Amino acid sequence: MTGRGRQPPYVALMSSLPARVSAPPLAAPRPAEPTRRKHEYRYGEMIPWLLIHLAVFGAVWSGITWQSVVVCVGLFFFRMWAVTAGFHRYFSHRTFQTSRVFQFVLAWSATMTAQRGVLWWAAHHRAHHLYSDTERDLHSVKQDGFLHAHLGWIFTDCGETDWKRIQDFARYPELVWLNRYWLVPPVVTGVTVLMLFGWPGLFIGFCLSLVLSWHATYVINSLAHAWGKRRFETKDTSRNNLWLALLTLGEGWHNNHHHYMNSARQGFYWWEIDLTYYSLRALAWLGIVWDLKEPPARVLEEGRRRDAEARAARASNG
Repeated sequence: MTGRGRQPPYVALMSSLPARVSAPPLAAPRPAEPTRRKHEYRYGEMIPWLLIHLAVFGAVWSGITWQSVVVCVGLFFFRMWAVTAGFHRYFSHRTFQTSRVFQFVLAWSATMTAQRGVLWWAAHHRAHHLYSDTERDLHSVKQDGFLHAHLGWIFTDCGETDWKRIQDFARYPELVWLNRYWLVPPVVTGVTVLMLFGWPGLFIGFCLSLVLSWHATYVINSLAHAWGKRRFETKDTSRNNLWLALLTLGEGWHNNHHHYMNSARQGFYWWEIDLTYYSLRALAWLGIVWDLKEPPARVLEEGRRRDAEARAARASNG
């Protein structure tokens, strides 16, 4: 115990300390080191993808028939059209209207390309436009290089459908079913081709056309952001390319599309060949589709002005 009037030792000690204590100066923060984004690849999904590529060489054993070549060409262009008209211009961007029956026909036909489900594809593509060439874009040449933008993104951890982005089509149970069982259309197609045209039909008619349709789709994510001309100043690196437009039935006018994505016509002018748009006009004439959206006059006028400026710049440079 302490005597009266005498402070305990710890009280005396505390009273001798300064009333305020200055904090030590903070060290200057180090500048953040640039880090490359890492993706989690699903390597198991590469196995069936690689097997389809290798199956094409089965033609060495089976031989190649003229029927299998015709089937290959026909299936390639039909699949490519279904991806561009169905997956892309209808389900992703709703650039035209159609009946519920033909809507399912488009979904089934596009799903024959084995690029996951229709609702997954459309939701994924809508996100691509929202985050194009930013860190949240899953297939960006600018962010991750050419190889990842072309095919690496397919095997990243992105297999779940983003339902909040596709609520407009998620209300159709037949599309939800097809989105879940997306392997049904390609399997039915492969079995049918095998039964009708034998092993050459399977290896060349089915497998080769499938591989070609895959890579024709992929080049829009990769080459169309690296090779071609930029008419419009978009926030991404999209470019217009005639050769890619011919290969993909009109998708190569990619800079046009990223500038104004709500148009069923991606070749904005008569000299920009867009076979998918021509086919949609024919379907509209037959009454199968309707309300095809076109680029507005202001967009077309801006494009003409930019083309004229580019020609003047080339002329002045000799």
